[in-house]
Amino acid sequence: MRPILLAACALSACSIQPAGQNAANEADRAAVENIVAPPAPQPTLPPQPANAATEAAIPIDDEGAEGAANVVRTYYALIGRGDYAAARALWEDRGAASGMSAEAFAASFARYRDYRAEVGAPGRVDPGAGQRYVAVPVRVHGTLRDGGRPFNMEGSLILHRTVVDGATAEQKSWRIRESGIRPRPAGG
Repeated sequence: MRPILLAACALSACSIQPAGQNAANEADRAAVENIVAPPAPQPTLPPQPANAATEAAIPIDDEGAEGAANVVRTYYALIGRGDYAAARALWEDRGAASGMSAEAFAASFARYRDYRAEVGAPGRVDPGAGQRYVAVPVRVHGTLRDGGRPFNMEGSLILHRTVVDGATAEQKSWRIRESGIRPRPAGG
């Protein structure tokens, strides 16, 4: 009789638990599963247009070709939001290489209502004697203030940096040296 009683007690202990104990066990199991479960994959976001509000997060101190492209993205983001002084400062010689005064540079964008850029993949970095150059293709489009007509331009910006000892931080940073952005036909 004793073995049957022990077996009955053992079975009842396994299958019948106080109310709330099952819920506590389920909560414990869920907590453990959450800890050991691999994180869900994060979606990859598409590239943002150059005038997106995220340009503050763009690393422009990368010494490679992508760093040069990031300078171009930042440049067009600044233009898109109307920060012409900061955009001009991304040209060599603190903006002087743009060929315009700060006032003339800002005024050159007055005819655009909407100004957006698509920055392409940078070319390879070409070395020179202590110098580096890279071309970054760009397509600029938007609308003009006068009549709201669309405009399209494309070409490349040439960026430059110095890599010799003794160069200033400004000289070692990618800066815009020249622009080959030219209007293109609307149907082209």
